[in-house]
Amino acid sequence: MRKHAVVATLLIAGMAVGARTAAQTTAQAPAPTAAAQAAPAVPPGNAVNGRKLFVSFGCYQCHGYEAQGSSATGPRLGPRPIPFANFLRYVRRPTNQMPPFTAKVMSDAELADVYAFLRSLPVPADVASIPLLK
Repeated sequence: MRKHAVVATLLIAGMAVGARTAAQTTAQAPAPTAAAQAAPAVPPGNAVNGRKLFVSFGCYQCHGYEAQGSSATGPRLGPRPIPFANFLRYVRRPTNQMPPFTAKVMSDAELADVYAFLRSLPVPADVASIPLLK
């Protein structure tokens, strides 16, 4: 009985992800606004160094080693992170239990490396490619 409940839970979660993915791929991207065009470009970063910084600064303790997050500790950060400007603003002045990482603690270059790491994470497999969910 328990095995069936786990399979059902995986199936429902997979369907939700698939529906969201399908909606994202079928929806047309809106035209960029003036604010989006004026937003600073994402600085180049080193994803390998970003992974090291992610661990050394303790980000993994709440967000997991692959930035997958948890409802009990911290949100998912990758593989599609929020825009860099928002990421930088939140890391510097968080609103929940996360400690602030001011410029004295973590430089903008180090944050760019962490952001590069988050962007480098692989996107999960398409639901249709998971045999257990067929």
